[in-house]
Amino acid sequence: MLIIPAIDLKDGQCVRLKQGRMDDSTVFGSDPVAMAQRWVDAGARRLHLVDLNGAFAGQPVNGEAVKAIARAYPQLPIQIGGGIRTPEIIEAYLSAGVSFVIIGTKAVKEPEFVSAMCRQFPGKIIVGIDAQDGLVATDGWAEVSSIRAVDLARRFASDGVSSIVYTDIARDGMMQGVNVEATVALAEACGIPVIASGGVTNMDDIRALKAAAARGILGAISGRAIYEGTLDLAEAQQYCNQ
Repeated sequence: MLIIPAIDLKDGQCVRLKQGRMDDSTVFGSDPVAMAQRWVDAGARRLHLVDLNGAFAGQPVNGEAVKAIARAYPQLPIQIGGGIRTPEIIEAYLSAGVSFVIIGTKAVKEPEFVSAMCRQFPGKIIVGIDAQDGLVATDGWAEVSSIRAVDLARRFASDGVSSIVYTDIARDGMMQGVNVEATVALAEACGIPVIASGGVTNMDDIRALKAAAARGILGAISGRAIYEGTLDLAEAQQYCNQ
């Protein structure tokens, strides 16, 4: 199981938000490449990048920072989300050395776009499903739909999606523990490997997820916990390597 450090980019800086609120951010660094180096040195086997400005703008805003990290670590798998709405954006990121692109809002509003992109870029597409009380949220979590997360995940079961990043918004950035039950339920419902996100706080969360890994959990994204030190990335990844 992978422990995937999150580097959230806002105005060129590395930040963490609480429950996706752009006005409630904590800055953890001003050099994204140096931040990536920190997590690589700690044993990260993949990085999760989010263009927060891009998620709201609907197009890349921090793309240069993403590409700089990809250039600096060409052997490291990188996944990027935020503002990915066209084939051209996907092509640009993949050409720059990014391994996976995460389609979020567009996956909800135009699910056929995911199908088309899976055909065009096989093995490179991740779907990001963000949910509040089991219902899908879009547009940087500004809107909550009436679509159930499990139903949306099932929609992509035969498309060739590499994995699903499932975020429980209520827990994201709140250090309240990961929603293992909902994450496993989603994985079992759709048959696609799921990466847990939102609320990963300490080794208890990692142990709970690893115990359920065989039921479809590919990894866990951690942001605030590794930045604030309640979770040691090196220890967590070593535990999951066993």
